[in-house]
Amino acid sequence: MGVDLSGAKWFKSSHSGGGQDCVEAAHLDGGLVGVRDSKNPTGPALVFTPAEWDAFTAGMNDGEFDRA
Repeated sequence: MGVDLSGAKWFKSSHSGGGQDCVEAAHLDGGLVGVRDSKNPTGPALVFTPAEWDAFTAGMNDGEFDRA
């Protein structure tokens, strides 16, 4: 999926504590969500469809990705 990220407005979670080892997200056209490494802002980014992002955030809220 080729998405133009040049105009994206990236932000960090308020839960990040302002550190530098964070991920950043951006709300994109068409409901897409971009995610990138804050230490490498010119590097690659992941782009999720609305359904993918909803499934991911629901899994996080349900503890699906917690380490045992």
